[in-house]
Amino acid sequence: MALDRIAILMPGDMGSGVGRALRQHGHEVITALAGRSARSRGLAEAAGLRDAGTLADAVRGADLILSILPPSSAVAQAEAVAAAMRETGARPVYVDCNAVSPMTARKAGEIIMAAGAPFIDCGIIGLPPGKSPETRFHVSGADTAPMERLNGHGISVFPMGPEVGRASALKMAYAGLTKGTWTLHTALLLGAWKLGVYDELIREYETGQPAALKAMRDRVPRLPTDAGRWVGEMEEIAATLADAGVPSGFHEGAAEIFRVIDRTPFASETRETVDLSRTLEQAIAVYAEFLGRKG
Repeated sequence: MALDRIAILMPGDMGSGVGRALRQHGHEVITALAGRSARSRGLAEAAGLRDAGTLADAVRGADLILSILPPSSAVAQAEAVAAAMRETGARPVYVDCNAVSPMTARKAGEIIMAAGAPFIDCGIIGLPPGKSPETRFHVSGADTAPMERLNGHGISVFPMGPEVGRASALKMAYAGLTKGTWTLHTALLLGAWKLGVYDELIREYETGQPAALKAMRDRVPRLPTDAGRWVGEMEEIAATLADAGVPSGFHEGAAEIFRVIDRTPFASETRETVDLSRTLEQAIAVYAEFLGRKG
C-alpha cells in the first residue's frame, strides 16, 4: 500500500515532532485541527503539517493514521475514528501510539477492526525526533509492515510480532522506570521537606548520591508541564502490572504525585514557557503546599 499521506492525531509535542520528521522524509503529513487549541495549531504549523479540517476529512485523506495523544483519550479517539471510517468509507491503517496498557490497546484495536480497518499496536520510547538521538517505535499486530516501511524516516521501527498488546506492554515497563523514578524522587523530597530534614537529606545526597541529586535538580522542577497527562499513564502502568499479578500500588502512588503537581500554579506552563530558572527547592516548597488538596 502507498504511504503518501499520513495523518497525525493529534499534533502535541510528540505528534508534531513525528510529523515534522516524516514530512522531512518525503511524506505528506496532515492533521485535524477543528476544535483544537491554539497551542496545537501553533505546533502543527511550525512542523509543517497540513490541516485537513475535521476528523472525517483527515480519515478520508490518510493512508495511515498515527494516534498520538494522552492515554486517557486513546479509546475515545479510536471510537471517533471508527465512526469517521464508517461515515466516509475510508479504511486507513490505524496505529495506536499512545502510552496505554495492553488491555487498553486491545480495546482500541477491537474498535478499529470492527470498523474494518487494520490496527497496529505501538509504543513510542524516547523524546520527539530531533530532541533525542533516536525515537523508537515498537510495533505489534497482524501486519506491521506499513509501520516498518517508516523505519529510518526520522524514526526507528522495531517489530515485536503479531500479538496486539506486546508493544504497549514494553512501553509500560519502560515508562514505569523513567516517570516512576521522577515521582519517587519527588515523593522522598516532599517527605523530607514536611519532616523538616530536607537540608540534611540534600547534604547526604551530595555525598552519597550525586548522580541521583543531579537528576532531581534537572527534572523535578520541570514536571508540572507534563504532570496532568502523565496521571493517566501511571494509571495505565498500574493496571498493566496488576494484570500481570505484580503489585501496582507504586504507580498508583506515582499518579497521585502527578495529581499534586498538576494542582500547582506551575501546571499552567508549557514546554515553551516553563521557567528554567526554578530551583529544586522552589519547586518542592510549592508542591508541598498542595499535598492533601483536592481539585
